[in-house]
This record gives sequence, structure tokens and C-alpha cells, in this order.
Amino acid sequence: MIFKGSRYADVKTYIVSGPGGRTVTALGIRLIPATPAGFFVSASAAQRLDHFAFNFYRNPEKFWLIADANTEMDAEDLLEPGAQLLIPPDKS
Repeated sequence: MIFKGSRYADVKTYIVSGPGGRTVTALGIRLIPATPAGFFVSASAAQRLDHFAFNFYRNPEKFWLIADANTEMDAEDLLEPGAQLLIPPDKS
């Protein structure tokens, strides 16, 4: 179940058949549009994306907005000390 407001809310779903005819619902690929940054911040040791999300959006569950705005594939790469993080505007 995809909740309203989820980052997956607009992603198409597919019904696929698995072994033995069992069907499952699968999500399509979520395309990430270019996201303009509202702010730039420097990461420091022991920070996490949910901490930044709380500081900027007052909601740690919006960490994905920051991840989407940056091009690194691994969240750990975003948090290298001294790395510049793009912080986009909130999508409420």
C-alpha cells in the first residue's frame, strides 16, 4: 500500500506472475526530476540525512528530499565530512 503523499504515490504499479502462478504487485521505476537546491550545507561527522531533514523541514521522514536533490547513489557518500549537500525546498 502506498500512502498519499509518499514519494512513490505517482509511480505506476504492475501485476506480475511469479513461480507457480502466484501474482505480486511491483512498483515501476521512480524517476527523479532535477531538484533545485534552496540551501547548501557542509556535512560533518556523525550527521545523518534524517537530522538534516528535521533541521530544515521539521520532519525527519523527509530525508528523501535531500537524497533526491543530490546525485550520489549511496547516502553514506552524501555524509562525508566537508561534503556540500544540496537542500531543496520542502514539498508539502
